[in-house]
Amino acid sequence: MYGSGLIKGLSITLKEFFTKKVTVEYPDEIYPLPDRFHGRFTFDKDACISCGMCVRSCPNRVITLETETVAKKKRILKYEMDIKYCMFCGMCVEACPKGALGYAKDFELCQYKWGKLPMVFVEEQPLPPEERARLEEAAKKEAEAKKAALEAAKAKAAAAKDSSGKEG
Repeated sequence: MYGSGLIKGLSITLKEFFTKKVTVEYPDEIYPLPDRFHGRFTFDKDACISCGMCVRSCPNRVITLETETVAKKKRILKYEMDIKYCMFCGMCVEACPKGALGYAKDFELCQYKWGKLPMVFVEEQPLPPEERARLEEAAKKEAEAKKAALEAAKAKAAAAKDSSGKEG
């Protein structure tokens, strides 16, 4: 039958004419983003334990992590993401055991200069040798104090056990 396609098309057009509009005027109005949106990365330096799981899980090797060990604790010297190679897969965020890496709902990541593309979260200098030696000495004294307290507690428990054994 001739004209059935035309009538079907006009009915769809008429139906869409009365439905609610979903287009937003972007710069003035922002469409609500879902909770799991992959936008700008956020990094919590205090929560990070420098395990390197995010670095190993990244398929494009976008993340650079440099650390130094002082008194048996890792200290982050540099944490950088080269966003131009990132595909926002989320493997690094899922791999983080402490939740130090996450996403914000900011999606405007454009830059005019290539040099501003890498996201530098931490950039610190290594500790000077005097400070490093002082921290290691303090950690050593703290470990010795813990060991002495543990031995004292064991001796006290053994003495209490001996005194209760003599009475019974």
